[in-house]
Amino acid sequence: MKKSIIIILAVVVVAIIALVVFNRLTKKEDISQLETEVSQGKFEIIVAVTGELQAENSQQITAPTELRTSRGHRFSQIKIQDLIPEGTVVDSGAYVATLDRSAVTNRIKDMEDDLEKKQTDLMTTRLDTTMQLGNLRDELINLNYNREEAEITLEQSKYESPAVIRQAQISKDKADRAHEQAKKNYKLKVRQAAADMRNSEINLAREQRDYEDMQKIIEKFVIHAPSAGMVIYKKEWGGQKRKVGSMISPWDLTVATLPDLSSMISKTYVNEIDISKIKVGQIVRVGVDAFPEKKYDGSVFEVANIGEQLPNTDAKVFEVLIKLDGIDPILRPAMTTSNQMVTAVYEDVLFIPLEAVQFVDSIPIVYKKNKERQVVILGESNENEVIVEQGLEAGDKLLLSIPDRPDDYKLSGEELIPVFKERERQKKLLEEEKKTDAEKNKKNKVKRRPGQRPPGMKSGEMKKVSSEKPSGTSIKVQKK
Repeated sequence: MKKSIIIILAVVVVAIIALVVFNRLTKKEDISQLETEVSQGKFEIIVAVTGELQAENSQQITAPTELRTSRGHRFSQIKIQDLIPEGTVVDSGAYVATLDRSAVTNRIKDMEDDLEKKQTDLMTTRLDTTMQLGNLRDELINLNYNREEAEITLEQSKYESPAVIRQAQISKDKADRAHEQAKKNYKLKVRQAAADMRNSEINLAREQRDYEDMQKIIEKFVIHAPSAGMVIYKKEWGGQKRKVGSMISPWDLTVATLPDLSSMISKTYVNEIDISKIKVGQIVRVGVDAFPEKKYDGSVFEVANIGEQLPNTDAKVFEVLIKLDGIDPILRPAMTTSNQMVTAVYEDVLFIPLEAVQFVDSIPIVYKKNKERQVVILGESNENEVIVEQGLEAGDKLLLSIPDRPDDYKLSGEELIPVFKERERQKKLLEEEKKTDAEKNKKNKVKRRPGQRPPGMKSGEMKKVSSEKPSGTSIKVQKK
């Protein structure tokens, strides 16, 4: 019994020892896998950003242009009452949307009231004119009778005294003058009546024309497709899509768009740090998130000159448009894209993963598999790798992490440390020069009034400087 227990214990101990040894060997194998080697070949510097597919050209589906161009029919905003689903393929002339007619209907009711009022005004003007001219004609007849009576009285007074004759003559002259004045007044009244009638007719015709125009406008509130295509909702400035319930203004009448799917672009934004690397014509590798197996070639064809700040972000970005080569019917607007813009290509260079580079006192080093700590001079880098200009050769084995006992590794390449420090010094000088130039340019943009002395210059110094002769300095130097 005791022997069997001892045997069992011995087996258990041996199993535990075997398990510990196996774990250690496994760990060593895992550590041995955390290594890489120096590669040689073509090296690309890539700026990777996400974007959104758009059609390069598209046709606008708009509300009636009369909302903006028609006289007296300006509307602040019109609501979209109905709109077919986005992505619907339509034929030319097919129904697309309906605009809310409530504002226009209210306007038409007001115009009907105004039209009726203008018709009443015209009728009233005609009646008033008829009555006034009739009264004037009756007055002319009466004045003509008065003139004839005065003439008879004058004829009968020829045998009377001179005073009576003179009085009859004066009465006849007054009657003639009143008749002539009434005739002139009648002519003026006729012209005035004609002008009033014409004015009333013009007002009525204008109101009638505006009413008819409004009737034509409201008929166009049912919007149809100008050509065949796929309906895509228009994006507002804030990024929201224009849909049912959205408002359109007379200055932006677009309800939806019909994109031309034969030419697609990827619209993306690059941050201000990388925008200096982006140039028109650069090669771009484009992927579509909806179809990960698909890859497309493209090129940068437009880079914005002015940055902008996107909603809910603090960083400044620049819009970049990438044109895709070829046509693929599966691509649709608004699909998310991944864009790899190749900003630089280096042929036949050495490069290593970024994980292999460690920094000791700001000096870049790598740990070689042969127990060396190698100082390296690095060049350009991309997201994953960096160019090695000095310190390594193709095929060198490197560790991807700091070893357990880094002090056991012998330091090599100490002669490259001064080279690295000199490069860093040159970089700092270049940055300081750029900063100084930027400050100078900023100061030069400050406008000064004519004759105003620069900041810091005392009164009288400007005149003194302008009176000095340039040749005086050279003479003094020669004397010295």
